[in-house]
Amino acid sequence: MVQAQNKLEIQKKYVARLLEQFTIAYQNGSQERKAIAEQYPGSEAEFAFLEEMELLTVSIRDYASQIQLSGGVEDCRKAIKELQQLSVFNVPIVAQFYVEQRSRYAQTKMYIQLLDYLRLLVLEHLQTQQSVQPISV
Repeated sequence: MVQAQNKLEIQKKYVARLLEQFTIAYQNGSQERKAIAEQYPGSEAEFAFLEEMELLTVSIRDYASQIQLSGGVEDCRKAIKELQQLSVFNVPIVAQFYVEQRSRYAQTKMYIQLLDYLRLLVLEHLQTQQSVQPISV
């Protein structure tokens, strides 16, 4: 139990550090996002690439922020299920952009990688949190 608590504390600190890096990566990519917005405008029928990225970012960052502030989330099962589905490569336009842009938009590609890494770290933290919580009936 103590070992799991230590692991949770280390993961919480790591999430906080990764959130800092994530914020910097977002700021560093502002010029690229302007160019991407022009190249990938989307349509009324579907979200544009940047809109999809924002939706992913808000969801993943929200869970990470909850961990940073309080050490966990209220409903681990729900969060785990959602994070498992939120893989950035499960969103077709994001996966397509990542594969097609081999040498362009390096900052944005790094941001995508960092976003998915943050998602996985948060997921791991929540799974650890769930394993140390007593099972409620």
